[in-house]
Amino acid sequence: MTPRKPSRPSARLSLHPFHPPRSFRSFRSSRSSVPVPVRTPLGTPPSEPSRTAHAGAARTAAARAVGCAAAASLLLGGPAFASAPAPSDALPSTAPGTLTAPRAQDRPTWTTCPAPTQAEGGGKAPGTGWTCATLNVPLDYTKPGGKTIPLALIRHRATGPGRRIGSLIYNFGGPGGSGVDTLPAFTPTFAKLNTRYDLVSFDPRGVGNSAPVNCLTGPETDALNAVDSTPDTPTEVRRWMDATRNFATQCAKKSGPLLPYLTTTNVARDLDRIRAAVGDKKLNYYGFSYGTELGATYAHLFPEKVGRAVFDGVMHPDKDFTQGALYQLKGFQLALDHFARSCVAATYLCPLHHSTPEGVEKVLTGLVAGLEKHPAPAAGGRTLNDSLALTAIEGALYSPSSGWSRMAGAVAGYLRTHNPAALLAMSDSMTGRDARGHYSNSSNVFSATSCADTGVPVGRAEIERRLPAYRKASPLFGAQFAWALNQCTYWPVKGAMKHMEVSAKGAPPILVIGNTGDPATPYGGAKAMARRLGKGVGVLVTWKGGEGHCSYGDGSACIDGTANAYLLDGKVPAYGTSCS
Repeated sequence: MTPRKPSRPSARLSLHPFHPPRSFRSFRSSRSSVPVPVRTPLGTPPSEPSRTAHAGAARTAAARAVGCAAAASLLLGGPAFASAPAPSDALPSTAPGTLTAPRAQDRPTWTTCPAPTQAEGGGKAPGTGWTCATLNVPLDYTKPGGKTIPLALIRHRATGPGRRIGSLIYNFGGPGGSGVDTLPAFTPTFAKLNTRYDLVSFDPRGVGNSAPVNCLTGPETDALNAVDSTPDTPTEVRRWMDATRNFATQCAKKSGPLLPYLTTTNVARDLDRIRAAVGDKKLNYYGFSYGTELGATYAHLFPEKVGRAVFDGVMHPDKDFTQGALYQLKGFQLALDHFARSCVAATYLCPLHHSTPEGVEKVLTGLVAGLEKHPAPAAGGRTLNDSLALTAIEGALYSPSSGWSRMAGAVAGYLRTHNPAALLAMSDSMTGRDARGHYSNSSNVFSATSCADTGVPVGRAEIERRLPAYRKASPLFGAQFAWALNQCTYWPVKGAMKHMEVSAKGAPPILVIGNTGDPATPYGGAKAMARRLGKGVGVLVTWKGGEGHCSYGDGSACIDGTANAYLLDGKVPAYGTSCS
């Protein structure tokens, strides 16, 4: 069966949710994503994620760093909150206790995979060779004998030839990306690795079919995404702040008992349970976008259990909640500049005919300004406003190979015909909306994990103080990124730390791959991560001149070959290895 089209992984920051890696970049035709993310990395499959913030916050959140694989559908823009079924039963709060090892009765039973649920993104069953399972893990690791939650897993057995090494576990970004939905789409990209590894992924807690976070219905999400995420009047500011408050209130009402436990630290402990459940003594891991933060957290907690690990599309370990948003904003502006220069140079099909990059960017700025004043009516009673247009533009920057020309064509088409269908479809791909108005729950989890990890309340006065710096950094995206800083202002769970802890003394070498043109996880994050992991642990590999989110499977034989030699043969490259 043809694999479903994925979105790219995304990286998490303050503005956007989930996107898959860039190799997974093509826009998905029917499912949502995330941002990336979330946010995607591999070679481009049939068309289909860092952390950033939410729709303004969430929409913006979509762009976060969900991973490269889901990226084409995720990280940026206006409101992008998603809805999902509530957990089957209430989840009680718990207090500290003692950690214990997984129990034998928690071992998964692998069976034929069903079609992905709506919360995962919908679509068809993955087909031959794929099996799925459920693994029960503690809701609260300080009370291992208390309430458990299910984690949805997916696996494709090693195909041979060659000796099987073990399992290679993937996280495609977010937070909020469904691994169960994303991994099958990239079977061809990972075919060489699949010869000696079982390919495994999962829906992290709160995502998809793993005790999903439920917040809004589809129509309620549409209404949220219609709110102006770049408010510039007192009335618009009040509506934006009220919309964010209502989103948080509904998440707390429908999923409140789960929210305190959706931290990356708990997901890392879940990852260790998955490692044990598939029978591996060491964790072999590939993390895209937000998956690099998850992998680094695991290495910090369990350095002695790390096997071979690759971090691709790397989140900056030293940036706090507000610093990360501005840092990521500058990455998107850099990518926009590259898009505009390449348009003028005609390196891709670009019908935005201007003689200078500044002229190309002014076309986009004018489009967004016009839609803010006069949203464009679309089929089904919908409208394309400035926030959703920004989401579409931001999503295209995740994936130059497919997104740049598609976005340029959609903008030119709208300016010529005033038909918003193409831009709206690109925005829907980022926010996780399907043709029936149903959403995946990636944006819900983006907010939940972002806030539980490092979120801080940022009020109106603080946002307005920061606005000039954000607008200076990016005239097009700056206001949306700034207003998305209110993502955690009304959230019921406050951040547990200022920034991630990633020192991993005692771990073996970990490949840290940075792409100098990455919008969602700018290259500086890879350099900082390689350093912070510790001497002899972080091994920096650079793709100079790369574009889009993440690197693997996106056309660099050098990057792919370096990663494959490390994962398959244990060949550790020299620190600072550069591919161009």
